[in-house]
Amino acid sequence: MPKVGQEPIRRAALVSATIQEIGRAGSLDVTVGQIAKSAGMSTALAHYYFDSKNALFLAAMRHILGEFGASVRRRLRRANGPMARLKAIVDASLDREQFAEHVVSAWLVFYVEAQRTPAAARLLRIYTRRLHSNLVHEMARIVPPERAHQAARGTAAMIDGIYIRQALDDDGLGYRDARQLVLDYIDMALGAGSAGAARTGAV
Repeated sequence: MPKVGQEPIRRAALVSATIQEIGRAGSLDVTVGQIAKSAGMSTALAHYYFDSKNALFLAAMRHILGEFGASVRRRLRRANGPMARLKAIVDASLDREQFAEHVVSAWLVFYVEAQRTPAAARLLRIYTRRLHSNLVHEMARIVPPERAHQAARGTAAMIDGIYIRQALDDDGLGYRDARQLVLDYIDMALGAGSAGAARTGAV
């Protein structure tokens, strides 16, 4: 039997190993045994904590999304004004940890699994709705609501597209260049509204 008090530590180790192994493989074509070995434990123990590879993968994606959400909240607490808060959301989306090679690869697998697995699809919907809501909340302080929703959809699509290109392209953008591309798009999408916000000191 697993030692009492070890469950959170071992679950965290398995989640981290899942991200690493799936990221390395670029697919779900890894075994629970491989993940367990990477985490330094037996396959039987891994199965004790997670009943399937799919459960492990979903736990890994919840962890990535949880880290992303915490980063957004942390950055938003330090940002004043809508443009500064939009930059905070973009920074959280494309920071070094989220842009690490194995995490980017895990995201690509996540997009694919969401087309096939209801649980992954639900998790992806939570992420996309939350990102859209955060973007619209700030953009609607600068431009009319309809335009804010359109700009938010374009911004989210651009962020997702950058992750896909990063996973597929050996010469992908660094996170700083990717961040600037998204910020340039936001400036263009919001147009005169964002410029007006900057002049009035709302950033």
